[in-house]
Amino acid sequence: MMLRRCLLGLLLLLSLPVLAHKASDSYLVLDVKGKEVSGQWDIALRDIDFALGLDRDGNGEITWGELRARHADIAAWALGRLSVRRGGDCALQVADHLVDVHTDGAYAVLQLAGSCPAASGDLALNYRLLFDLDALHRGLLRLNLDSSSHTAVLSPQRARQHFAAGGASRLAQFGQYLVEGIWHIWIGFDHILFLLSLLLPAVLVHEGRRWRGVAHFREALVEVLWVVTAFTVAHSITLSLAALGLVELPSRLVESAIAASVVLAAANNLKPLVEHRRWMVAFGFGLIHGFGFASVLTELGLPRETLVLSLLGFNLGVEAGQLAIVTVFLPLAYALRTTGFYRRVVFVGGSLLTLAIALIWLVERAFDLKLISA
Repeated sequence: MMLRRCLLGLLLLLSLPVLAHKASDSYLVLDVKGKEVSGQWDIALRDIDFALGLDRDGNGEITWGELRARHADIAAWALGRLSVRRGGDCALQVADHLVDVHTDGAYAVLQLAGSCPAASGDLALNYRLLFDLDALHRGLLRLNLDSSSHTAVLSPQRARQHFAAGGASRLAQFGQYLVEGIWHIWIGFDHILFLLSLLLPAVLVHEGRRWRGVAHFREALVEVLWVVTAFTVAHSITLSLAALGLVELPSRLVESAIAASVVLAAANNLKPLVEHRRWMVAFGFGLIHGFGFASVLTELGLPRETLVLSLLGFNLGVEAGQLAIVTVFLPLAYALRTTGFYRRVVFVGGSLLTLAIALIWLVERAFDLKLISA
């Protein structure tokens, strides 16, 4: 009974955030030279609307007039949740308001300017945007501090960060991107559901139009290793090519193809067309998923001085996140493989739920619609 609850809980845990809302990011770029501070802060309009209520007429669209009328409120709200210190508090102000479009929608662009009490020394930053409303929110920071480059992911657990004037060590850069890779596989619900769709039948054998449990754990483990390795190799190839700027695909096409991959993987569980070479499916669609990972890495930025090391750290972080999922899922699935609960509730029910979610994603992404409110 405990095993059943654990496995069902895992599936629900991965599904509920998908139906509730997508994680949000803001993009903060700061250039600090001596006492002078300049920069840019991109914040999603949907996030500002969620916090402040920009859509005055309630028609579901935010116009430039509605945004312009709240410029002062937006500036006060944002700057009240960001502090920078160098020898004391740095005085920041919004010098201009613009609008830009990212892969996931329109963003308000706040042009920042200011000055710090000291012209040298380390810098401390405290970021609190949206954490009280959305625990999944992250700030992606690129900082140029007296010609030394830093990047960071700002989260509720890492809201306060300290940056040395001499620049981050190579080991610190590697560790930072390793953590970022782990985080982004865990909030990449479409990547997780695709992987789980391929793992669900790993503890089963399809014979005579029926599924039965595998006889030995080794059979399931070998199948999982083939699937995970193929997925890893494939998305590592395209992640690297895209992050280095060698290949670029339209974001809408990539995101739609990722949703389609989840649809097909889940549908194959319900009506098997590919049974014995699921690793080929994992490899083929893994190439597309790599472009999805790359979009996050591109926004965060790769430091030129540690380019290869940072890319390697991000890749290894993604793999560590995947292995954590497999480590939890596989023993539970194997223990329940011969039960009707696994075959009917987890395998069939989980595949149906995944199929429904992925179909909604596919329609939303392909036709630029919003079927589930955030």
